[in-house]
Amino acid sequence: MTIETKLPKVGTTIFSVMSHLAVQHKAVNLGQGFPDFEPPQALRDALSEAMAKGLNQYAPGIGTPALREQIALKTERLYGHKFSPDSDITVTSGATEALFAAIAAVVRAGEEVIVFDPAYDSYEPAIELQGARAVHIPLTVPSFSIDWQRVRDAITPRTRMILINSPHNPSGAVLSAQDLDELAAIVRDTPIMVLSDEVYEHIVYDGAEHQSVLRHPELAARSIVVSSFGKTYHCTGWKVGYAVAPTKLSAEFRKVHQYLTFCTFHPAQVAFAQFLASAPEHYLELPAFYQAKRDRFRQLLAPSRLKLLDVPGGYFQLVDYSSIRNEDDVAFCEWLVKEGGVAAIPLTPFYAKAPGTHLVRLCFAKSDATMEAAAERLCKL
Repeated sequence: MTIETKLPKVGTTIFSVMSHLAVQHKAVNLGQGFPDFEPPQALRDALSEAMAKGLNQYAPGIGTPALREQIALKTERLYGHKFSPDSDITVTSGATEALFAAIAAVVRAGEEVIVFDPAYDSYEPAIELQGARAVHIPLTVPSFSIDWQRVRDAITPRTRMILINSPHNPSGAVLSAQDLDELAAIVRDTPIMVLSDEVYEHIVYDGAEHQSVLRHPELAARSIVVSSFGKTYHCTGWKVGYAVAPTKLSAEFRKVHQYLTFCTFHPAQVAFAQFLASAPEHYLELPAFYQAKRDRFRQLLAPSRLKLLDVPGGYFQLVDYSSIRNEDDVAFCEWLVKEGGVAAIPLTPFYAKAPGTHLVRLCFAKSDATMEAAAERLCKL
């Protein structure tokens, strides 16, 4: 039997490849973006309590009422925009599911979605599976900012969606209020929708505020915003995220969501609702928590031959390795994990066209011991 693949460009993700190599070569894994420390104890206790109470069967498909209510309260508190927990908020099995459901719900065959490279690797497959095309616009290096004129030039009658990501993975760049004004001006009086990937919304540094599209009424009216409990509460393995969108968009989103996963891990939803209500200080203190890790990691790498790029948000550090080796980033990462004992992620897999840079991504959502062990090896290169 011959099977014609629907995703000819897709293989095993670079994250899985590098994590496997890290295990194989006993390397310090700064590749895949997960913390190596535990979620808050009170959150873990709430999860165990929910399971002990027998809350182990299906949750409501759109999420438990208590959790949707807490998300609505948090969203209004942070961004000043009131959404209905009944009609506008949907709990999902991770942010990646939410991103796929959003694209599948509104993007049709023959249409186009503008994405910005380097782009998270799930975006384009989700677009292509709808019979649509991803239009890639490279961000401006080294700031990884958007050239809005290039966006205007890329708009066609087929443009259905613009997909933005802030804080940005892998660069850590953040969009400004002026960026959102530019985006609003571009989509005004058009049928173009916005999908905003904001999974690192609570990890913004140096006193800056996260500029969610939910702060911008004009954009909020035509956007689906995706976030992640895993990133905020150090529990990526629980795979719980959510989407916020106006009622009509949410209705279309939910049509797809119900046939992807139907519902999301029930005990975790109960635990998150309880923890959001009792400990809102957690996400408010998260910028300072991760800024301390960012600053410590940069201090540890200061003696190395790596050039450190600025990190305005997120928990990744981009480094330029050109003073160490003159080869492409994929080859460098393979050499680094085998010979240097550290796993990193190359940027090329985030691009439609290889950028020709000498940059790799290191994750600092790690314990002090992990960062110190990695830095000791990196400083020997």
